[in-house]
Order: sequence, then C-alpha cells, then structure tokens
Amino acid sequence: MKKIADILLKIFAVGIIACLFAGALSLVGYIAALIIGGETATSLCAWIFKSYFPWVIKATSVFTGIGLIGMYLGKQKALTATVEKNEEK
Repeated sequence: MKKIADILLKIFAVGIIACLFAGALSLVGYIAALIIGGETATSLCAWIFKSYFPWVIKATSVFTGIGLIGMYLGKQKALTATVEKNEEK
C-alpha cells in the first residue's frame, strides 16, 4: 500500500503544480485582454471564463481527490486537528 500511496502522492503533486500554472496562464490571458481591448478582449475573457476555468477546476478537483486517496492509503494524518505531544528523551 505504501508504494501505491507514494505514486498517488506524486501524481497529486505534479497535477496540482500543473493546475497552478494553468491558473497563472489565465491571468496572462486576462492581462492580454486588458491590453488588447475591444470585442476581441471581450471574447477572450468570455472564453477563459466559460471554457477554460471549468476545465482547470475539474482537473484540480480530480488531483485533490487523488491526493486525499494517497494520504488515506499512506495513513497520513495531515488533515487532523489533534496536537501531538513531544516526548522528552
């Protein structure tokens, strides 16, 4: 199970980094639309909002699910609110 968890966590890491870059790319598109102006800018912003963002959000959701499954299989408790006591030696 540890090997499967490690593979899933690597997929999660690469996927989330790709989604972050995809989000940054949308910012570049909006800045380009601001510079271009006019009807072209309107159509570019509409395409980013209606076609590009849903794809990025779905991909992010899938990779987040993969990461959660990887943490569950690896028995990591990253999402708990408990405080561990430090043992003195």
